[in-house]
Amino acid sequence: MANIKKNPQEPGSTVQGLSASRKVYNVGLRALIYIAAGLVVALLVFLLGYILYRGLPNLSWQFLTAEESVLKDIQGIGPAILNTLYVILATLIVVLPLGVGSAIYLTEYATNRRLVAAIEFATETLAGIPSIIYALVGVLVFAESLRLGKTLIAGAFTLVIMVLPTVIRTTQESLKTVPQSYREGSLGLGSGKWHMIRTVVLPSSIDGIVTGCILAIGRIVGESAVLLYTVGMSMQMQDFFRNGLESFFSASGSTLSVALYVYAKVRADFDLAFSVAVVLIVITLVINLAASLAGKKLKKS
Repeated sequence: MANIKKNPQEPGSTVQGLSASRKVYNVGLRALIYIAAGLVVALLVFLLGYILYRGLPNLSWQFLTAEESVLKDIQGIGPAILNTLYVILATLIVVLPLGVGSAIYLTEYATNRRLVAAIEFATETLAGIPSIIYALVGVLVFAESLRLGKTLIAGAFTLVIMVLPTVIRTTQESLKTVPQSYREGSLGLGSGKWHMIRTVVLPSSIDGIVTGCILAIGRIVGESAVLLYTVGMSMQMQDFFRNGLESFFSASGSTLSVALYVYAKVRADFDLAFSVAVVLIVITLVINLAASLAGKKLKKS
């Protein structure tokens, strides 16, 4: 067998003892990997740079906080920002307990493997369904059958159904990565089933749970088709602190993704549309960073 050693002049790259064709092959593959990574990074930098270049000049405090008024000639996305946060919060409050709880049951408690396999196949299928299908289901079930109308709560319930498969699958895959020896050791020390899950399994899989939460938030923030059908396009400010939380079940209003569609498609005002895109990017970045920090803090505790 040839004595294969790493070249000290090129650590981690070309190795001695290989044929010339193998060396050329390795160098070529490594070059393709670098080129692909460079193209992805360049595309990302270009997109972010162009969005910031087009959107930042039109941003102002009035635009971010004011309510749109045609009579006063005021452009503002304050209501859309608040509606986006309301929908994200309402969706996560419902989908996280359901998704994480379902994943725990399928991974730790379910004994019928055929049933588990069928549910896993169903969740994978549901995760790939186009959002317009969920929009139609939201209209027929929540807006019409349950008579919620085009309200924020109807949009939140529809988004729950849409992102639930993603949360279940990511959490379930994370739970499966916990070594079985951890479970056996905890049970051997006298822990109960739920105590073992709560103190050993969940802390060890918190990274996957946070990842599922981040993916869910990203899909919620970027969704427009579902919210166009179930929430509406109203740009009015909803004051739930003054009118009470029950008004959430009767309030209608556009989110940032819907406002972006309105400015770009309906009004053809691309400058303001890019400004809305900047706000969407910032909100998504802040929420994702907050979720990552919360996950690290939970893992330490």
